[in-house]
Amino acid sequence: MAERLGAVRERLAAACRAAGRDPDEVSLLAVTKTIPAADVATLLDLGLTAFAENRAQEAAAKVAEVARLRPDAKPRWHFVGGLQRNKVRLVTPWVTRIESVDSPRLARAIDAEIGRARERGERDRPLPVLVQYSVDGDPGRGGVPDDGLDTLVDLVAELPGLEPAGLMAVAPLDREPERAFAEIAAAARRIRARHPGASELSAGMSGDLETAIDHGSTVVRVGTALVGDRRLTSE
Repeated sequence: MAERLGAVRERLAAACRAAGRDPDEVSLLAVTKTIPAADVATLLDLGLTAFAENRAQEAAAKVAEVARLRPDAKPRWHFVGGLQRNKVRLVTPWVTRIESVDSPRLARAIDAEIGRARERGERDRPLPVLVQYSVDGDPGRGGVPDDGLDTLVDLVAELPGLEPAGLMAVAPLDREPERAFAEIAAAARRIRARHPGASELSAGMSGDLETAIDHGSTVVRVGTALVGDRRLTSE
């Protein structure tokens, strides 16, 4: 795992050099879905601090176990998967940022849960969220299509429990990468023009992080290149 992390960091540095960017502009988000808490603890020991999960119930148990294994660590937990409204309450107690807000109904559900947490004294500030953008409008992959993007981000900005932090997107496998990331970058620029604080662009994964960085990504979500083939990883 240390060797894989070193290789990923070298790729990030090389991609930033090629794009003429400062490596400090790009954060590494370790996608730890399906791997055990002990592996997350190892990644913490190796210096990683930000982790992404995509299943609400599994993640809640893992967050608690990592806290038991590394009580002095302060990991940041991101939720990146499709989130059902009835599972929001499982995520809000531990999540640092939700990166998959893709509908007004989900945004309002998260806002309502944050409001209840604030009433209980469990939160004292809005929750940063990223709006998930659908490049091709395919509902099977999640995300809001282009014609609904501005409206959804404006809504997030209006809700008292949420803070619009930027955009998240997945480049479709059936679209040429340069074109896909160019479209993602254009959408991110449009959102920043409307909401200057929404400056994050979470785009790029193990197979395409170089192209994503070249098009302005500020967060790359890396799973396989860090932890190997998760189909072979025991729970």
